[in-house]
Amino acid sequence: MARHPTSCEIQIRVRYAECDPMGVLHHSKYFEYLEVARTELLRRSGVRYRDLEGRGILFVVSRVECRFRRPARYDDELTLKVEITRMTKARIDHKYELYRDGVLLCEASTVLACVDRQGQVIPIPDEMTLSE
Repeated sequence: MARHPTSCEIQIRVRYAECDPMGVLHHSKYFEYLEVARTELLRRSGVRYRDLEGRGILFVVSRVECRFRRPARYDDELTLKVEITRMTKARIDHKYELYRDGVLLCEASTVLACVDRQGQVIPIPDEMTLSE
């Protein structure tokens, strides 16, 4: 079985519509960025989330933690690092770090559960499991 990447980096530019009236990235947008990063990590492993959904395999966020250290602002170019820190039969844990010019702006973590369309926990598909 091929080894899947367990981490990646993506670049994000803060858009005007994502900011509050002071030009600061709204806190809710960070969670959207986390989703973009983990979806890209999945894509880089050769799996598209859209295809999983089509098969009735869903990943739901069961826990999210976020620590905001410094604000991101309109037009900042950010680097978001995501890493899988744990994978069990039906759970994936990720950690995230968001940077601007090497300065840490935010640290976060999520726990995802693999479920079917009825919300019942199911095993993570074999093509997503990590091999040594």
